[in-house]
Amino acid sequence: MARHVPTKPSDQPPAKSYGPFFLEYSLMAEYNLLQKQNLPGMYLMPSAKTPLLWFGVIFIRQGLYQTGVFKFCVVIPSNYPDGKSPQIIFDHPPFHPLIDPKNGKLDVDRAFVTWKRNVNHIWNVLLYTRRIFYKIDVDLPLNPEAAALYENKLTHFKSKVVESIECSKLHLYDDPKTNDPHELRFIAQDARGAEEAQGTQHDQRKHKMLSSTPQLKQNPNGLSWVASGSNSPFTKQVK
Repeated sequence: MARHVPTKPSDQPPAKSYGPFFLEYSLMAEYNLLQKQNLPGMYLMPSAKTPLLWFGVIFIRQGLYQTGVFKFCVVIPSNYPDGKSPQIIFDHPPFHPLIDPKNGKLDVDRAFVTWKRNVNHIWNVLLYTRRIFYKIDVDLPLNPEAAALYENKLTHFKSKVVESIECSKLHLYDDPKTNDPHELRFIAQDARGAEEAQGTQHDQRKHKMLSSTPQLKQNPNGLSWVASGSNSPFTKQVK
C-alpha cells in the first residue's frame, strides 16, 4: 500500500509557535539588564499578569523637578524586540515639554527613532526618562506651553512644575488603577512610630502580594516568569 504523502500545507500538523517563548525570554533578559544598571531613583516591577506592562516610579533628587515623585508605566510592544520602542506613560503628567499633558505619554520616539534589536534596551528608555528631568529639551514639544514658558518665562515655568509635583504627590496614595498585585502602591503613615511600623507594613504588603499570585493561574494564556509564591524573576520552570 502506497504511503500517503501530504501535498497541501493543511495536511501537515501546524508548527508550534515559539513566538511567546521568545518574547518571554527577551523580557527576562531585559529585566535582568535593568537590575544590573541600578538606575538612581527609579524602581520598576513587572506586572503579575503580563510581561508587556511594567509599573514604575521615579524620585527626582535635584534640579527643576527636585522632590518630584512620579508614577508611570512601561508599555512594551507585543512584537518586542522588533517594532517600535517601549512607551512611557505617567499616571499624572509632570509639566514638561516632552510629556503630553492630556495622556501623560513621554515622547520616547525622538530618542529611539528606529528601535534596534540587541542595540537598544528597555533600560536605555528608562535612562532617557530620567534624563529629561535634568536636561530640558524644547524642540518639537508635546507640551508647547511648557516649552514656551521654559524659554521665555522661567519663573512661571518653575511654578507650573511645582504645581505638577504637588499634584502627583497628592495622588500617590490613591487606590490602584488596576487589580494587579504588583502595581506600585504608597501607604500613608502617621509620623509617630513610623520607623517601627515600616518593617511590619512592608512584610504585610509583601505577604499580601505573594499570596495573591496563585489567582493568576486562572488565565492559562498569560506570560509570566515569576513562580507562584515568589517575587523574584526567573524562578518559574519552563514546561
